Amino acid sequence: MLNRRHIRVKVMQSIYAVHQHKSDDINREEKFLFYSIEAIQELYLLLFSAMIELRSNEEKHLALSSKKHLATTEELNPNTKFVQNQVLLLLESQSSLSVAFENKKINQWKLNDDLIIQLLDEIKKSDVYLEYMDAGAATFKDDAQFVYDLFEKVIAPNDRLYDYLEDYKLTWIDDYALVNTFIIKQLAKLKDVNSTVEIPRVYKDEDDKDFAKQLFIKTLLNEQELAKEYVNKTPNWDSERIAEIDTIILKMAICEILKFPSIPVKVTINEYLEIAKEYSTPKSSIFINGILDNLIKEFKEENKLNKSGRGLM
Repeated sequence: MLNRRHIRVKVMQSIYAVHQHKSDDINREEKFLFYSIEAIQELYLLLFSAMIELRSNEEKHLALSSKKHLATTEELNPNTKFVQNQVLLLLESQSSLSVAFENKKINQWKLNDDLIIQLLDEIKKSDVYLEYMDAGAATFKDDAQFVYDLFEKVIAPNDRLYDYLEDYKLTWIDDYALVNTFIIKQLAKLKDVNSTVEIPRVYKDEDDKDFAKQLFIKTLLNEQELAKEYVNKTPNWDSERIAEIDTIILKMAICEILKFPSIPVKVTINEYLEIAKEYSTPKSSIFINGILDNLIKEFKEENKLNKSGRGLM
């Protein structure tokens, strides 16, 4: 599920937290780094469970409405297209999801059904829902397209859901777009009632997990050495005026350039410039790019670059 850029962002945020807390317990901070990374799978499961809970909640609502003493004709004969949606029923029947929900104790919506009710109310007002419900009988393909559009256009952008997730676990905010994109890709792959949902691994492989650990530890343990590479090489910038995020990005980039021989220099520079654009000041990427370009030239002249082999140092 995770890509290398997201791993770099997680490491950057963890190093920033170390600075803010003035912590010298690297083992504890490393555990928090991996906790925040592995919590991404919980977010993924929570969003899938929300879709299942929305269908289940509406089914219960229709059943209760039909038993009212003075039920209307509409309540006695409701449009059940949403609760009979083949894709939502498919998700509910997936043993892979059920087992993962149980193992990860995903039961938040049972405890916060008011949010599901509010979200369901907003869904019913959406064009995606209204057009689907009015369209008559649906094929599996129609149902799949509806769920895809519903998640992409109504559920994922919902402000109430976003606020709830932010309050529940702050580390999820930077993971939200990544997880939503992954879920949308999985929904697009559902072609018939025999389709399955495979729970993704957090890391692509063990190399990625080791990369996260090594980048975090090597940057933290060598901060002073790494800072010396760019201090006094910024004539137009007082080192005390450089944004803290920028110094962390610089240290991580330099660490990667010097201590990770299997990663091409261009890849490192491009990755950290994109991170700077998203997480730092508007001029940061230009500033960081200038420093790294000059350092690369120096490293080559001093024969400091050692880019060979496939394994990480």
